[in-house]
Amino acid sequence: MNTSLLIQLLVNGVIVGMLYGIVAMCFVLIYKSTQVVNFAQGEFVVLGAWVCLALVVNMGLPFWLAFLFSLVFMMVFGILVQVVLLRPLLGEPVISVIMATIGLSIFMQATMNWIFGNNAVRFPRVFDRGTVEIAGLNVETAYLMSFVLSLVVMGLFFWFFQYSRWGLAMRATAYNQQIAQSLGISVGRVFAMAWAISAVVSGIAGVVIGLVSAVSNSLAIIGIKVFPAVIVGGLDSIVGAIIGGLTIGILENLAEFVDGQYLHIGNMYSVAPFYVLLIILMIKPYGLLGTPDIERV
Repeated sequence: MNTSLLIQLLVNGVIVGMLYGIVAMCFVLIYKSTQVVNFAQGEFVVLGAWVCLALVVNMGLPFWLAFLFSLVFMMVFGILVQVVLLRPLLGEPVISVIMATIGLSIFMQATMNWIFGNNAVRFPRVFDRGTVEIAGLNVETAYLMSFVLSLVVMGLFFWFFQYSRWGLAMRATAYNQQIAQSLGISVGRVFAMAWAISAVVSGIAGVVIGLVSAVSNSLAIIGIKVFPAVIVGGLDSIVGAIIGGLTIGILENLAEFVDGQYLHIGNMYSVAPFYVLLIILMIKPYGLLGTPDIERV
């Protein structure tokens, strides 16, 4: 057994899993606040990457400045989506709102194809060193940046929900919208903030993924790849999203190792998370940390 390759893949799995975790948190954040699954989450990721790349390449901004501007753009974009597209649908059946997010996904894909094209484009060189050696393992600098940013985002999420006024308002709204409104909480503002935060975090993920590989509209597939992480952890659990992301990231790389070394089936990297999803749903239908929804019949 190639132990060094296994350790390298496990490290990559943890780093990628952390990235999956923060994208999964975006799904959970919107679901907890609005009871809606955003099927355009993958397109949010791609849009953040394209905006940052355009600011670097077309406007000549330094990467870190372009990165900050792209996050501001994503925050405004998230608020606009909630106010213009979704706020008029308040009170409508959930399926109507879900179909609106699917329509938004298709619209964003078509618009980004028209503006940015279909070709994959790489970021100019950002870091002086492409890889960093840690404990004898070569880790890409972009992966290391991804790991650090993921930890920072998770720490900010914890602080926001535990100690900030708006975080507490968001938790109250997630628990019961009518009670929250009776306590003076602006539910509309909470919804807008949830979409803004989700868009910003998606933008962070998109830029990091673009640095590791390249920016293209096909990156939107991460919205589908992360969905098993969301379901595994529980659709209404932030901690579950992190655990689910780590589980899927490590599992993907373990499947690649086992398939490459022993099975030689091919494509196990892509399908293994969905096998685990089915198994966990048969055992725990609400995910590992999801809240069971018990209703009287």
